[in-house]
Amino acid sequence: MLFRTEIPITKSDFLIDYHSKVLLLGSCFAENIGKKFNYYKFQTSVNPFGIIFNTVSLEKLIKRVVEKNYFTENDLFYHNDLWHCYEVHSELSNTNKEEFLNNLNSIIDLTNKQITELTHCFITLGTSWVYRNNESSEIVANCHKVPQKEFTKELLSTKQIEESLQNIVTLIHSINPNVKFVFTVSPVRHIKDGFFENNVSKGNLFSAIQNILSHRAESRCYFPSYEIVMDELRDYRFFEKDMLHPNQLAIDYIWEKLSFAYFSSETVKITHEIDSIQKGLAHKPFNPNTESHLKFVNNLQSKIKELNKKYHFLNFS
Repeated sequence: MLFRTEIPITKSDFLIDYHSKVLLLGSCFAENIGKKFNYYKFQTSVNPFGIIFNTVSLEKLIKRVVEKNYFTENDLFYHNDLWHCYEVHSELSNTNKEEFLNNLNSIIDLTNKQITELTHCFITLGTSWVYRNNESSEIVANCHKVPQKEFTKELLSTKQIEESLQNIVTLIHSINPNVKFVFTVSPVRHIKDGFFENNVSKGNLFSAIQNILSHRAESRCYFPSYEIVMDELRDYRFFEKDMLHPNQLAIDYIWEKLSFAYFSSETVKITHEIDSIQKGLAHKPFNPNTESHLKFVNNLQSKIKELNKKYHFLNFS
């Protein structure tokens, strides 16, 4: 007897190995999977401008990066002792305006270079709900705790989301036509919008992805992270205390599924070797000067050297 619904996962045509260069964009779920890529030492960049929940804001940033349209002082504002920008996440906000501006424009240069070398781009969509600044009439990526009366909340239509996603793909392909795109929907429910409203929001995201997958499928695919959490892991033991965010156990399970879909057996073997090294480096000995521990350390360094011969960019420091 089967006691759960298992989401079928097939081997992707867009395999990832240790020579691949991966960019992950979008919601906080992209951050969780990005941490797994980083732990296993893949060549990965995650949300260079911070977490971005909606496609319109993501499109604006990609357009800036591809066209090297740098931020100016007009794009910044001062609030609660910090300089902010409505196009990026609060984690980048700064007390020093010049430093903030220089950092944002450095990220543009770095991300532009990364896109020219990319092999894969993961885009995780969080919500269709957005906030439009009443003064500028622009959709913002982050409200930065500015009073809610300064914004109007609205729902992006399937067509608007589809157009933004298509524009993102076109922009990235304009400087690197070989990038493969993997789309996914965040399993995090935005219940502050309301339960019904969250379902409507997710529905628009799914419909938009379905529409763009029907064109040029050779460079686009979908990974069912939302379905894995909602159908396979439909139990609150797989969620954080807020009962909304998948916990580490759920993220580890999704990573296993993603590994099966996108990694060859050789790549999986290397991830196991790296996991062993990472656990060894994290080990805290009671007596670090014993002969057995020194032998353990030497063995660990030998494993790292062997991996570095094949993958010189691996950095365990």
